[in-house]
Amino acid sequence: MAGQAIHLKKEILVRIIKAFLSDNFEEQTRLIPYAMRPKGMEVPYRCCIYKERAIIKDRTIAGLGFPIEEDDETVSLGTYAKRALERTEISDKNLTVLQAACKGCATNRIYVTDLCQGCVARPCQTACKFGAISIVNGRSVIDDSKCKKCKMCVNACPYNAIVKITVPCEDSCPVGAIKKDETGFASIDYDKCINCGRCTAACPFGAVHERSQIVDILKTMKSKKKVIAMIAPSIAGQFPGNIYQLKTAIIQAGFDDVYEVAQGADITANTEAKEFVERMEDGQNFMTTSCCAGYNQLIKKHLPEIKPFVSDTKTPLYYTAEIVKKEHPDAITVFVSPCVAKRAESYENENVDYVMNYEELGALFIAKKVQIMELEESKYTVEASKQARNFGFTGGVAESVKASLKDEEAIKPLIINGLNKDSIRQLKKYATCGECENGCNIIEVMCCEGGCIGGNATINNQKTAKKLIENLSNNSKDIDKI
Repeated sequence: MAGQAIHLKKEILVRIIKAFLSDNFEEQTRLIPYAMRPKGMEVPYRCCIYKERAIIKDRTIAGLGFPIEEDDETVSLGTYAKRALERTEISDKNLTVLQAACKGCATNRIYVTDLCQGCVARPCQTACKFGAISIVNGRSVIDDSKCKKCKMCVNACPYNAIVKITVPCEDSCPVGAIKKDETGFASIDYDKCINCGRCTAACPFGAVHERSQIVDILKTMKSKKKVIAMIAPSIAGQFPGNIYQLKTAIIQAGFDDVYEVAQGADITANTEAKEFVERMEDGQNFMTTSCCAGYNQLIKKHLPEIKPFVSDTKTPLYYTAEIVKKEHPDAITVFVSPCVAKRAESYENENVDYVMNYEELGALFIAKKVQIMELEESKYTVEASKQARNFGFTGGVAESVKASLKDEEAIKPLIINGLNKDSIRQLKKYATCGECENGCNIIEVMCCEGGCIGGNATINNQKTAKKLIENLSNNSKDIDKI
């Protein structure tokens, strides 16, 4: 998501949390748009202060956990706050589109600009394999009904006269789940959506939002129930300080205890290694990993043919939540996540009650004035391995499975670094022919480029995040061999 949109989202989350902690949640929530855009303030983004307030109201509705698509503009934010307090169930539709913020971008297409020189060689026409380009009055013209948006003509034009006009949210979606509806604004098809969160990060107007569960989590904390946070491995690269100071900070923010999901990653790696050996002995040519929630949604909705090759091993979150519930049967569990896809996974797991992303945790720290760097360290009951703590970036899962085996040479990994149309076609090809290229026998699939450190709700750049995680893992034990 564009920088300023991220700051807006964070400020609204902080204000929602502060409103909840105040003596009058409903009234303080109602006032958020007016506090952020007071009378007489210079309007920073939109045409007028009223438009700015309307969009802030929509962002606040999403922050309270409601869909904008169902908003009745006559309902006040105070009423939404009251409904959030009364809510007993959360929706499985994780994203919502703020039509007031949506620009209604131009149609996604290939377009010939005025820079066209009408070349005698006609390189664009020669490059097009679909007969979509004709010459009219000496200049190239594209027939949109024939154009496949392959960009061969774009690459062939010596004058860069042909451009692809993109709709960022549509262009980023690997499965075509977000399109303009009859109103001309973006709309999500939840039957197709794999909850990868690409659209939330791609929209330069911040018009696609996660529906937050922050109020539900705060209500649980206030009820005096034991609330336990389960932190994803990639979190080690997101906040200042180390993960031991982070545990202290999370407890100071209102949680009762903190578990590393890397603890479950050790179980995933060892279990997957055993499964890999069994599958190879049974004559299967390759196996894919199964820990990425976005990839699992892709399999379910768009790629069922690869299911026979997917590991049956559960995710690190699954094993960690199982451990927490066994040790604390009455506790409420909250997974602290880098992406929206884990919200979808949580609905299928009775041991995971809520999901909070890194942006929301950061907002909670700000609202409660928690300074991580000033805190002492708290140890974890179980220390995860070096390899498990590397689950957060691309290649980490395959390396963990490999390190779990005594015969590491038996594994020849192939890495799918981000799901897009090309990588999905690649996976379909492997599923159809039943084998992987270059003799590879395990495919690690990560929905986000870079792995979980590239998730839509991360708050640090990937290079820095990876370095911080590696610093932690280099001081950790090696995973046990099987």
